[in-house]
Amino acid sequence: MSEQVKSNPGPLGLLGFGMTTILLNLHNAGVIELSAVIVAMGFAMGGLAQVIAGIFELRQGNTFGGTAFTAYGLFWWSLIFIWVNPTGGIAAADEKSMGFYLLLWGIFTFFMFIGTLKHNRATMVVFGSLTILFLLLSIGDFIGSSLVKTIAGIEGVFCGASAIYSAMGQIINGEFGRKIFPLG
Repeated sequence: MSEQVKSNPGPLGLLGFGMTTILLNLHNAGVIELSAVIVAMGFAMGGLAQVIAGIFELRQGNTFGGTAFTAYGLFWWSLIFIWVNPTGGIAAADEKSMGFYLLLWGIFTFFMFIGTLKHNRATMVVFGSLTILFLLLSIGDFIGSSLVKTIAGIEGVFCGASAIYSAMGQIINGEFGRKIFPLG
């Protein structure tokens, strides 16, 4: 019987997260409009790709990766649901409710960041910058500040880029069997 090689679903989840996060935060920074491009990316890569990666992480016994990817994939789907508001008679989200929504995600992310203290530095940067992003977005909604949201957008582009770097590092390092992209 041949030995089965264990695959790594992490890069798929990180790419889904990183690419979608960059697009959304280009909007938050005022570079692009919120459009079908961001919604489609959020549904496919932000949502579906991360949920798939999360399920595979859970199947491999990785509670951290499975929880992170599945939760953030469902975050993207819930955010799209909020934007599209297909519920008819239920009020659309306002800044106060979005502030609490983003604050809860920030608290969850902070605790996930604590979990990364046992991981490489690249993972710590992704979760640390994501914690800051959620808190900035939450504050921006609570106080109604477009400046804070713009700053959050710039920080969010960094966060997304750090996730893409981590994904590419895992893929390239794995393909070459040595460290080409340092992950710390």
